[in-house]
Amino acid sequence: MSNTERKILLVAACALIDTDGRILLAQRPEGKSLAGLWEFPGGKVEPGETPEETLVRELEEELGIATKVACLAPLTFASHTYETFHLLMPLYVCRRYEGIPVGKEGQAIKWVRPQALRDYPMPPADEPLIPFLQDLL
Repeated sequence: MSNTERKILLVAACALIDTDGRILLAQRPEGKSLAGLWEFPGGKVEPGETPEETLVRELEEELGIATKVACLAPLTFASHTYETFHLLMPLYVCRRYEGIPVGKEGQAIKWVRPQALRDYPMPPADEPLIPFLQDLL
């Protein structure tokens, strides 16, 4: 595939951090690409949305929690070429939210200590983000 045909996909991700300094991971459900792998919650940035607005919407849809754009701090980003598209994924940190996260789309979720993040198999784009979180926490 030539570079001119490759689509850039913009996806926003969030490292949700609890008061114990653990990070929330969500498992990709069966039937989705990369099923069974663990990832930071988030989703595709829709037309007209900022990445921050995407995360406010996705965290509500996926986990049933409420946060505000002001509570999202950009940390780093992933830039990864998959076979059919190139993923650009800003990673935000969020420590302030309302509600208790639950997997509203049937996905498993887990609070993980920063040192243990590598114990969870992740999509190739998510893995390089781990050292930034470990340094932060």
